[in-house]
Formats: sequence, C-alpha cells, structure tokens
Amino acid sequence: MKRHVIVVGGGFGGLSAALALASRGVAVTVLEAADQLGGKAGTADAEGVEFDTGPSLLTLPEVFDTLFALSGTRLRERVKLRRLDPTFKYMFADGSSLYTSPELDTTLADIRAVYGRQARDEMADFLKYAEEIWTASAPHFVYGDSPSLRSLSRMKWSTLTQLRHIDPTRTMWQAIRKRVKSPHVRNILMRFATYNGSDVRRAPATLNCIAHVDMAMGAHGLEGGMGSMATAMVERGRELGVQYVTGTRVSAITSRWRRITGVELESGAQLHADAVVCNADVRHLAMELAPGLKAMRSRVENLDPSMSAINYVIKSKRRRARAPHTVVFPDRYMAEFEDIFDHRRVPQEPTIYLCDQSLSHGRAPFDDGSVPVFAMVNAPAIQPGSNAETDEPRVREFVMTRIKALGLVDADAEIVWSRTPQQLEDRFPGSRGSIYGSASNSARSAFTRPGNRVRELRGLYLAGGTVHPGGGVPLCTLSGMAAARAVLEDVGSRVAPDMAVGS
Repeated sequence: MKRHVIVVGGGFGGLSAALALASRGVAVTVLEAADQLGGKAGTADAEGVEFDTGPSLLTLPEVFDTLFALSGTRLRERVKLRRLDPTFKYMFADGSSLYTSPELDTTLADIRAVYGRQARDEMADFLKYAEEIWTASAPHFVYGDSPSLRSLSRMKWSTLTQLRHIDPTRTMWQAIRKRVKSPHVRNILMRFATYNGSDVRRAPATLNCIAHVDMAMGAHGLEGGMGSMATAMVERGRELGVQYVTGTRVSAITSRWRRITGVELESGAQLHADAVVCNADVRHLAMELAPGLKAMRSRVENLDPSMSAINYVIKSKRRRARAPHTVVFPDRYMAEFEDIFDHRRVPQEPTIYLCDQSLSHGRAPFDDGSVPVFAMVNAPAIQPGSNAETDEPRVREFVMTRIKALGLVDADAEIVWSRTPQQLEDRFPGSRGSIYGSASNSARSAFTRPGNRVRELRGLYLAGGTVHPGGGVPLCTLSGMAAARAVLEDVGSRVAPDMAVGS
C-alpha cells in the first residue's frame, strides 16, 4: 500500500516536495487555502491582462533542472528561460546609470566605462571573493541538511578549514566597506542584503555570496511569467498522480502519541496521512496549526522578521528608459536600512525597483499597447510602531512622481494593482507581512532557522522560505526537496543520488 503524504500549502516549497515525493511513488495530496497555487509567486489580472505579483527573476535554474529530472522530464521541456540583455539598469542619485549583462566581462567593461578602472577592479575583486564564499558555503548551508553546531562538530578538519572562506565574523557592510570604495559599486552590492530581506549592517558577510549568484551565475526571465514555473510543477505533479485541492484551509495538524495522524480542515473534516509536509509560515505552524510544539514555538515566536514591501503593478506605455529590471537608488542608500530596521518605518526616500514584465517575461500587453510594470518599495514587517499601512499613500505618490520624472513610465501611467504588508499577512498567516521569514541579521541565523524535519513530532516535515535553507524561489524549492528527502529516509525508501542538488 502506498504511503500517503499531505502537503499543507502550495508555494514553491510545497509544490517541489509534492513533485519529489510523487517521483518516488508516494501518494500526495496538496491542500492550499487560496484559489491559486504558487504561494508568493502569485498572479493577478487587470483589464484581462495577467501579471506576476511576487518574485521577478529566476536564479539557480539547476535546482529546477534537478527537480524535473527527478520526475522523469526536463526543465526546458516544461518552461522557457529568457536571457535578458541587459538584465538590470541601476540609476543613481547623481544622475548616472549602469547596465548589467548576463556576461560578467561585459558588465565589468561597462563599469569601467562609466565609473573608471578602480570601480571595475573593485567589483571584479569582490565577485571573486563572493565566489569563494559560495563555493565553500553552498554544499553545507544551501544544498545540504540544516546546519547545527552538532553537524559542524562532525565535519572533517579539511571541511572546517574550507569554511574559513565564508567570512562569518564580519557583516556584509564591513566586508563591502573594506573591499570597495566606489559609492556606486557599494550600492549595488549592499542591495543584495534585500534579496532575503536582511539588514546589510548586521547580516553576516557570508551572504555576500548572493552577488556571485546574481551577477556571475546569471538571472533569467521566464516566458509567461514566474507563475509559469509553478504551473509546470503542478502539471508534472498531476501526471504523476498528485492531487491538488485549492480553496481548502487546514485548521490543525493532528497527532497522537507524538506521531502525525493527518490534518483537520476548517470545515471540520479530518484527513489521514502517514506524514505531513507543512509549507505554511513556520510561525503559523507553531502558534496555530500545532501549538503543542513547545520547543518550536519558543524557537520562532520572537525571531525578527525580514523586510516586507509595498507593491504596485503599473500600466504604462513602453519606455526606452526601462530595462527588464530597473533600480532607482536614493541619495543615501544606507538610510533605507536604518529606517526599516531601527525606526520600523518605510524609508523616507525609498529605493524603487521596477520589473517590466513584457521585457522580463514576455507578458502580453493591454489593449492600448501598455505593459504591466511591477514596482516594489521595501518596508518593515508588521510590528509595534511600524507605519507601512498609514504611510502607503505617501509612498504611492512618491513612487509615481519619481518614476514619471525619470521617464521610466509615461505621464498617463496608472496603478492597476497594489499590496501592503498587512495584505501579505492576511494572505500568509503568521508572516507578519515579511517576505522571507526571519531576517538573517546575525552569524547565528543559519543555525536558528528551523530545519526540514520536526524532531518534536514524528512524521512532520517543513518546507518554504521560513525554514532551511531560506527564502527566495530556488531556496524554497530546495527546502521542499529536502523535506521530501527526509520523508523518504524516515519511511525506509531508498533516496536516489539524483535527489541531491549541487553535489
């Protein structure tokens, strides 16, 4: 008789866990409270035009190569990656701008042309340093099992020696400040702290590896939008027998004698399972779905949340000034981190991120030829004293005035969709509106983030951006694969070598 696993939540973590388990012959049911699968990589529409409302670019496509290969197909048979050249346009307060390319040599040449040889050399040197961090850390902190002090104590001396390259004793900002003098290059590198919603002044320098992942390993668009990856995962899952049930909220994870028995639905119905993979926010799990997890609750209830955001989708005519991804920096970028993490307020002069979804993902235009442009302003998560909800009208006015003045949207551009931190919390209970779970604002962050197996309750496993290895589309996907691997290990199934990524 087949083992039956219930996956609670249809984000990338849950979808990848379901696909990996089904690939090994496990019967899987995915339960999603919303009417749409994909989690934070959601879609919406206006005037009949669909657009993405979450993640805007794809990194580490090899993660999905592995997942789809595991299921007996190929990534490129399911989705079409888009090579974006240029990829980003960075606009600075002094009026200068820089384009980045999929080819690192081209980017470095452009930096030299705009800001001089020293700036070019600083970026090249920093990216070599970032690559060393990635090479040393990825096998243990990204692709491997959840790290712990115990797992570190078991490592060979040669491995521990290699880990000296991850630069764990400094912060991201300390490392950037030491290696880079160019204010323009500094801004670009500081921004990578926001890729997991952290404070560049406090996050460990290990996270500088994000610069290597984004700038050297490549960032891609997806034909049809980021939601097309979720669609591809669901379609392959259905072919393997996964059952997807949307519009169905789980109210509790049930157990007996410290062993999972299944889930209880909001309707009162009870569903049996041999194991449960929870893709909900881990705070929602510990505080509401399974409040008996005392150790888990103690571990997560007081963790500092990562950044949230105020998002808009703008209907705008096509503009030559836009790249697929455009970043408009303020005069003093560090003030953004001070405002969000020290004062718990939306930055007084926020950085504006734009994604032209036509250029990035080939999204269809509106009837008048306008295209959807996703806009994002970083904001504090919902905490006492945070002002994102009351400050949203000011932010809306600031964003539209600024990008119109810069020629990034036309004078008649209009907002057709928006979302605040409170709306994120409403959609993802327990998140406090944060995008990436807890902030990685200390060297201990990798060790305090919950792992993929819950020791307190046999048969319960975790996936998603609030657990190991962290937030972002590829890491959420890895979390689901790690949860599936743990399920298969515990039920006695042989885990094939190709379940692992990055080995």
